[in-house]
Amino acid sequence: MARTPVLSTRVLLVCAAIGVATGIIGGIAGLLTPVVLIAAPWAYGLLLGSHVLPGIIAQEVLRRPLVAVVTHFIAALVASAFNPAWSLRFIGTALLFGAIQEGVAALTRYRAWGPWRFFISAAVIGVIVAVVVFFAAHLGSLPPWAQIAYLALSVLGPIGWTAVGLGVGTALSRAGVARR
Repeated sequence: MARTPVLSTRVLLVCAAIGVATGIIGGIAGLLTPVVLIAAPWAYGLLLGSHVLPGIIAQEVLRRPLVAVVTHFIAALVASAFNPAWSLRFIGTALLFGAIQEGVAALTRYRAWGPWRFFISAAVIGVIVAVVVFFAAHLGSLPPWAQIAYLALSVLGPIGWTAVGLGVGTALSRAGVARR
């Protein structure tokens, strides 16, 4: 008896299309990163939050296991074309964000697809980004108002981008991208 693959060709093609589109956004965010870090380092979390889009859109459209990680990886490869020196950063971020999104979905056994589930993964990502980047980029040297703004935007950024991703995913589903 032939087994149906977890990720069919159709699912992989949808992941690829979402990955390319969101990879372009990620590449642009990567190009803006040095400017933001110099001009307004407190806003970096908002920019980094855009990297949640591949997994959010893919999971909203396809509602299947592994689509977040696959789509994130494709998006990271596309973003790497914008700045090849940051390829490992793009791929590392993609795998981390994709793993968190898959992990939250796996906790519900891929059965709960309400917006709350997406926002939980966004909040987890936001907290991790806030803490890691705060120490890695030495943001403790910023004035207190900038530190507070950075922490708030780092947590709220992925949540805001998740809302955008859910909107895009819903529109794609209405357009028939996810016909079963």
